[in-house]
Amino acid sequence: MRGIIFLKDVAGLSLTAFGGPQAHLAMFFRLLVERRRYLSAAELLELQALCALLPGPTSTQTITVIGFRLGGPNLAYLTLLVWITPAVVLMTLAALTLNHLDPQRMAALVQFVQPVAVGFVAFSAYKISEKVIHTKTSVGLLVAAAMLAYFFQLPWMLPLLLLAGGAVTTVRYRKHAIVQEKKPLRVEWANFFLWFGTLAGAAALGHFTQWLPVRLFENFYRNGSLVFGGGQVLAPLLYAEFVEFKHYLTGAEFLSGLGLVQALPGPNFSVAAYIGALAMRPTGSTSMQVLGALVGAAGIFLPGTFLIFFVIRFWDRLRQYRVVQASLEGINAVSAGLVCAATFLLYHPLPDRELALPFHLGPIDSLPLNPLLVGATFLLLLWEKVPSVVIVLAALLAGAVIKVG
Repeated sequence: MRGIIFLKDVAGLSLTAFGGPQAHLAMFFRLLVERRRYLSAAELLELQALCALLPGPTSTQTITVIGFRLGGPNLAYLTLLVWITPAVVLMTLAALTLNHLDPQRMAALVQFVQPVAVGFVAFSAYKISEKVIHTKTSVGLLVAAAMLAYFFQLPWMLPLLLLAGGAVTTVRYRKHAIVQEKKPLRVEWANFFLWFGTLAGAAALGHFTQWLPVRLFENFYRNGSLVFGGGQVLAPLLYAEFVEFKHYLTGAEFLSGLGLVQALPGPNFSVAAYIGALAMRPTGSTSMQVLGALVGAAGIFLPGTFLIFFVIRFWDRLRQYRVVQASLEGINAVSAGLVCAATFLLYHPLPDRELALPFHLGPIDSLPLNPLLVGATFLLLLWEKVPSVVIVLAALLAGAVIKVG
């Protein structure tokens, strides 16, 4: 019964979690930690940091591994399917109806969702920091991580900061109680071999058969196995391979899909479904385009899933050791700092919008809209009376009916 309720929550998130990985984390915190109490804030940050150290889509791995914790592999795979399905379906439909897409209309629809998503991230930064920052060392790590992540937006910076934060607090390991009856550390290699075997098998099968769906699966699986840092790092890799090298779609088509996936809820890696469908256009068959979308989605999401399943099976035993327990203080502090940095990084690209006042206030006849929406979202979440989904739906409705200069 608990698993069904959890899947319903995941379905709700898959339809309302806009804004990329950090905004997704904010909504996970709001629903899964504060409302449902499936896990604690520290556990969520711990799992998110663990996923960030692995290649693949971080928010997808995080919510999948939460399902694993609650109900084992079966619930985890169902969680993955429920989480990615809406975005994959929408991106597949976008590829099939490419000539009828209106990117400007889509941008107008989500014009208020974007600052609302920043408000979610800001609130998450506040609440997470409140729960995991308890020492001066943690405060220092939070500030340092936030500044470094803000000024150096590099793919390898995030895992490096997490490792460095853990190393700083490792020296305090003697303050943690000794676990008297430690379970033996046993590594189950099945999922690692499944990840590597699929990678090698798809490459070999694609080479010998030259069947495009198999080659597409291998292309996306390889990219999903190598990318750290989320969709913003994946995009240039996919552009180089599928636009510049293989010419499966044009640069304009790629950018349209990239813009669209930013405007949709759910994982940004779902752009693979869009590219996979367009790659199959020469067949002239809609069913083959759908197949291309499915192999694209499977290829991009499976490697990260196999790898997190491999690690999580021995993580609970590994964290019994005092050194690992001590490192979690630094890892959580850095994670909180990264969320703080994300608030500003997500805010800066927002286009300037003005709200005209119905009256003149001296020389001021309008107010900047983005700060108002971010602040209003933060206060509504602080009030704890308005569900997250209502805030997102209200922002979508406003975008559909209101034009702002």
